[in-house]
Amino acid sequence: MPTPLITSIPVAWGEMDALNHVNNVAYFRYLETARVEFIRSLGVDVSDRAKGIGFILQHAECRFRRPVVYPDTLTIATTVLTIDSDRFTLEHTLTSTAQSQIVAIGKSTIVTYDYPNACKMNIPADLAAQLNAARNSSGV
Repeated sequence: MPTPLITSIPVAWGEMDALNHVNNVAYFRYLETARVEFIRSLGVDVSDRAKGIGFILQHAECRFRRPVVYPDTLTIATTVLTIDSDRFTLEHTLTSTAQSQIVAIGKSTIVTYDYPNACKMNIPADLAAQLNAARNSSGV
């Protein structure tokens, strides 16, 4: 089983909603942070479009298992779930430090994008190799 990339995120008071738990929208920000950190761990600058290659989020989902309340810290374990020619899917397991329980499981599908030609593109070979290594061996 691959070793996941671990990202820790403190829960902010402002992420709580009227029902006194973290609002569901905040989870998608957590997934975004974990996704960007995972891509950066591969040595890719997600904000560098000068090379003409970028990433576009095609799909994001989150299965909520337990409510989270402030104060807490979430530990997000990110692994590569699938790799296709032009996209890859990450799985994110969110664990509450306060509860010592999995509180949500998310998935993010990212498409590689050719900005100069405004179309999706195949994952560059070096990045595909890194993604495969992360999926098949000891992780990133």
